Amino acid sequence: MKFSKARRVAGIVVLPGDKSISHRAAMLAAMADGTSRIENFATSKDCTSTLYCLSALGVRIETSGATVTVIGPGDNGWRPPERPLDCGNSGTTMRLLAGLLAGQPFSSTLVGDASLSGRPMKRIIGPLTEMGASVESDDGHAPLRISGRRPLLPIEFTLPVASAQLKSSILLAGLLADGDTSVIEPIPTRDHTERMLSEFGVDVRIDKAGGGRRITVSGGSQLEARDFRIPSDVSSASFFMVAAACLEGSRIEMPGVGLNPTRTGIIEVLRRFGVDVQISDEGGSGGEPVGTLTVRGLGRPNAGVPRIDGKIVANVIDEIPILAVLGTQAVSGIEIRDASELRVKESDRISAVVENLRRMGADVEEFEDGLRVGPSDLRGAVVDSFGDHRIAMAFSVAALFAKGETEIVDAGCAAVSYPGFYRTLRSTIIER
Repeated sequence: MKFSKARRVAGIVVLPGDKSISHRAAMLAAMADGTSRIENFATSKDCTSTLYCLSALGVRIETSGATVTVIGPGDNGWRPPERPLDCGNSGTTMRLLAGLLAGQPFSSTLVGDASLSGRPMKRIIGPLTEMGASVESDDGHAPLRISGRRPLLPIEFTLPVASAQLKSSILLAGLLADGDTSVIEPIPTRDHTERMLSEFGVDVRIDKAGGGRRITVSGGSQLEARDFRIPSDVSSASFFMVAAACLEGSRIEMPGVGLNPTRTGIIEVLRRFGVDVQISDEGGSGGEPVGTLTVRGLGRPNAGVPRIDGKIVANVIDEIPILAVLGTQAVSGIEIRDASELRVKESDRISAVVENLRRMGADVEEFEDGLRVGPSDLRGAVVDSFGDHRIAMAFSVAALFAKGETEIVDAGCAAVSYPGFYRTLRSTIIER
C-alpha cells in the first residue's frame, strides 16, 4: 500500500462500531436468555473471531451487514466445542472468553495466530485458577486448555497491571461464581465491561478502594437480552483526528463516536497540543456516551508540556502509535513514558514505531517504557506494519506528512480492526 504527501483532509467520516464494546456485547448477549439485536457491530476480523467462537459454543448468531442478532441460550446453554476455538489475532476474544469458559462444566481449548500465541496469558491464568478452573498453557502462552468448574469460587483480586482485559476476564468469570467477585484496580481502565453488564441487567457495584476502584458482581446474575447500537470507535477516529490536526485547513467531522471518559484521553492530549477538537450532538447508546467530533487543522500542534505518562497512558494506550506520529509535526515534539505494556501488544509497538520513524528520517529516541520524538521533516520510505493494524494505520497517516512516497508493507493487517480504513482515508484527501 502506497501513500504520498497531502495538503489537507476534509469530509464527514462514518466510523465502524467500537471493537472493544462489540466483543463484550456479543459475549454477554450469548450469556443472556433471549434475542439481542446489536446494530453497528464492528466488522473487524477480531470481532468476527469472537462471533466464530460463540457459534462454536452452540450460540445461534445471525449477521446482516453491521447488524448482529444473538439468540442467547442462557448461561447454562453453551455446549462443548467440537474443535479448538480460534481467536485469530484477538487478545480480547481470548482473555474475556477464557473468563466465561472457566465457569462452564466442560473442557475447551483457545488458540490463536502466531502473534496472539506470543502474547502473555499468565495474568488471566492466575486468577482463573484461583477461582477453581484448570487452565493449562505453553509457559503462559496460548493455546489455553481450560477445564471449567461450575460454580467457580468467588475472589477479590487486585490488578497487578492496568488491564481492562484482565479485569473483564475476572468479572465475567464472577458471573458464574458462588458469591461476590471483586476486582480492585489501582489505576482506572476502560469500563466498557461494567457498563455493558449493567445494560444486560447485572447489578454492578463500584466503590472506592484506596486511590482506585473496587468493582463487584454477584454470581448467578441473570442477564436480560437487549437491543442497542454500538457507538463508533474513538480509537479509529484518532487516525483521522491526527491527520486533520497536522494539516492546516483540514476539517474532519465524525458522528456518533463513543465518548466514554476512559477512552477520551486522545481528545485531552490533542487539546493539550492546541488542536481544535469540538464535541456536539451528545447523547447515549448502549450505556455509553456518544457525540460528533469535529477537528480542524489550524497549523502545527504546539504544547507547553509535550509529555504523556502516568495515569493518562492507560487511557490512550491504543493511540500511542498515532500520537508518536503527531509528535513529528508538533512544535515541541512528544515524549511518552510508562507505556511498557506496548511491548506485548500485537507487536512490540515501541520498537515498531521507533524503527519506522527512523526510516522516515524522524528524530526519535527509544526507552524501555516509551519513546521521545522531536519535530521532524518526514521523508517517504518503505515502512513495516509488523503485522500490527495500529502500526499500519498510524504510518498511513505519517505518509500524508512526508515528502515523497511511502510504502507500507503488509498494510492489509488493518482489517483486524478497520477493514475500510484505506478507502475512507483516501476519500478524505482533498489536495496533494
